[in-house]
Amino acid sequence: MRLIDRWYALRDRLLADPTFQRRATAFPLTRPIARRRARALFDLTAGFVYSQVLQAAVRLDLFAILADGPLTTAEIGRRTGLSEEAARRLVAAAASLGLAQARGRTRGPASGPARETAWGLGPHGAALLANPGVMEMIRHHALLYEDLQDPVALLRGEVGETRLQRFWAYARSPDPAAAPTESVAAYSRLMAATQPMIAEEVLAAYPVRRHRRLLDVGGGEGAFLTAVAAAAPRLALTLFDLPGVAARAETALAVAGLGDRVQVVGGSVFDDPLPEGADLITLVRIVHDHDDDRALAILQAVRRALPADGTLLLAEPMAGTADAQPSGDAYFGFYLLAMGSGRPRTAAELADLLRRAGFARLRTVATRRPMLARVLIARP
Repeated sequence: MRLIDRWYALRDRLLADPTFQRRATAFPLTRPIARRRARALFDLTAGFVYSQVLQAAVRLDLFAILADGPLTTAEIGRRTGLSEEAARRLVAAAASLGLAQARGRTRGPASGPARETAWGLGPHGAALLANPGVMEMIRHHALLYEDLQDPVALLRGEVGETRLQRFWAYARSPDPAAAPTESVAAYSRLMAATQPMIAEEVLAAYPVRRHRRLLDVGGGEGAFLTAVAAAAPRLALTLFDLPGVAARAETALAVAGLGDRVQVVGGSVFDDPLPEGADLITLVRIVHDHDDDRALAILQAVRRALPADGTLLLAEPMAGTADAQPSGDAYFGFYLLAMGSGRPRTAAELADLLRRAGFARLRTVATRRPMLARVLIARP
């Protein structure tokens, strides 16, 4: 047995020993470590409850309500439609998670009745106000929670059609291009709401303005290209997505004042050739939605559309990302399982697919928040 394996075996025996745990908690030098580990384990155990506190706060617009200034529980109850006791329970739970914060007592006579606690935004609650896309995802997670009611059955493939499979119907459809516009509206709106924060990461990591024309494959309603248009005013832009989505994109881009600048093309990447003429093609949160055979087909379609000096920019959250493993491996691992298509891949696994698709020169580009997205650059 290797030395490292012996070390892990010893560690596991100690941590699984109740006597060792009690002694570690009692001994002053190990007590802080034991407490941190106990807290971390409890947080894993209680994580679903925490997420439901967050879900309730978002659905009741608690953060927007507190943004105007501290309120008492009675005032919060009136604004949210909750009883005062229910409002107190919600805001106390939110405060324990850093979503809200006690701001002292309300003003009143010192000799009068006990004054009430006033509640304001916590650091996490304030941060959420700056990220409407995250709050939209939190609302959307109601579907995911239903699908994860029995995670073992989901892992064993014993669950019928899930809520996420119905929501992301294109991912498993034999003819995604046939989806009518109204059937793609819900997921198109979600992608439009969450894409700006991804676009910020991508555009900070890679200078798209050095190219002539950018083709965004699976571009949704154009949220990514809207951000690109502002960052690179001279860059010609094309969006390619399913016909139903492309119709929505034309409307959204026209409202954004980009109707004359962005060419919109409807079609299926699996059945139709991609528009030619772009020296930069982007796949933003596209590949991880698909199993290996379809992911490879997408990359091959991109390779056929690129000129010899062209570039592919692939951006998505990836498995095995340092300091972000729960995002790639746990969250997206189970989200995509419930979705019924795709999986999170490591940068090395994506590189292997890219080489199989005909790309030879690959490099990773660091992003500021790799938990949200990492970037791979590939050239023929």
